[in-house]
Amino acid sequence: MAKKLRWTDVQDIAIELEEHHPDVDNVNLRFTDLHRWVMELPDFQDDPNRSNEKILEAIQAAWIEERD
Repeated sequence: MAKKLRWTDVQDIAIELEEHHPDVDNVNLRFTDLHRWVMELPDFQDDPNRSNEKILEAIQAAWIEERD
């Protein structure tokens, strides 16, 4: 059974985002889009209101690094 992702699972979220959105410009993205994409991940289960700009920035940075 797959691990259920939470906002704090930044690295795992970044890996899944890369798998689900490989063609997205992950450097120039809107946090509203990033938030929605995280919420849409099949393994993600956390409160949508628990995210904040700092968490989204960390996810974005990890995603950029994942692609490099």
